[in-house]
Amino acid sequence: MANANTWQLSPPTRRASSAWVAATRAAMLFLAVALLSPLPVAVADSATAPMRLDDRESRGGATEVAIPSSLRLLYELGGTPTSLDELMELERHIQRVAARLGTCTVNVSIGAAQGCGVIISDSGYILTAAHVAMRPNKSARVTFSDGRVVSATTLGMNREVDAGLIKINAGQNGDAPWPHASLGRSKPLKAGMWSIAAGHPGGFDPDRGVVTRVGRILSVRGDAIVTDCALIGGDSGGPLFDLSGRLIAVHSRIGNDVADNLHVPIDHYDLTWDRLAAGEAWGFLEGFKPILGVQGNTESATARITIVRPGSPAEAAGFREGDVVEQFGDAAITDFPSLRNAVADTMPGERVICWVNRDGKRERVVVEIGRE
Repeated sequence: MANANTWQLSPPTRRASSAWVAATRAAMLFLAVALLSPLPVAVADSATAPMRLDDRESRGGATEVAIPSSLRLLYELGGTPTSLDELMELERHIQRVAARLGTCTVNVSIGAAQGCGVIISDSGYILTAAHVAMRPNKSARVTFSDGRVVSATTLGMNREVDAGLIKINAGQNGDAPWPHASLGRSKPLKAGMWSIAAGHPGGFDPDRGVVTRVGRILSVRGDAIVTDCALIGGDSGGPLFDLSGRLIAVHSRIGNDVADNLHVPIDHYDLTWDRLAAGEAWGFLEGFKPILGVQGNTESATARITIVRPGSPAEAAGFREGDVVEQFGDAAITDFPSLRNAVADTMPGERVICWVNRDGKRERVVVEIGRE
């Protein structure tokens, strides 16, 4: 498995690339050797008030597929098929589940960046990764597998585990109830169990639709689930299901190998649901704290830069000592603490348009946020 420092947030993407081809070949090889094929998605909540993920039993699960008794041990223990008949039965089951996931696995676009999400309530709540949602109250475009596009708004995000929440805006054509996934739990999961990943690797492709991949859970940690499901850029925020088609996690970070990936356990969304639904954002992933690389006087009435750190994103972007930062992305900057807060509200790799006062002239500076 990749070293902890090698995990990468999947970058914004617009179309498939050679990496997508490599991921596809890796997935096909895995299927041929270990037995599988496509996969599923599920369904859950209803009301417009903040839902509770632990209410899933009363909210149904329209896309969950009953597991044949012949596969029960494979599901519960993560075993390997011991006969051709068992292998074929597993393949047929996965195909049945896969046929249902496309309706609630969506592409999420915020500006030029694209990722994925999974609808988990008929009122339009979408689970995604925090780095896909970026920050609260941003406008998002949600594209369904059939090409239908609706607008949405980002809500809260727990950046400590990379969990984000989005809500489809009300009053649109084809409004609620939205198709949604049935929910599982991440706590009972064990290494070796089968898992099914869905998403839009390389970005949304109307001719391809949702792509599903099958793999195994490699380890279960408190803050993440690690699997060998082949994922690449554009999959982030997409769903991970168990063998019965219940949502168990959301794609987060990708290792050096496309088959070495971290996912946010679904239980984390339940634990912090009220904060996420209220639009609160907090924390940082270890090793993914956003940095600009400037210093200034926190007591000053302006955000005047006194030091630009060598080798920093600020230096690469062209910031200069003496610049007074007046605008950072959408945020008006009034002093250095407000600049620091604006930087903290970004994600590493994000490109931000800034405006500075330089020798009495207003200058535009575009910076790509770094990380530490």
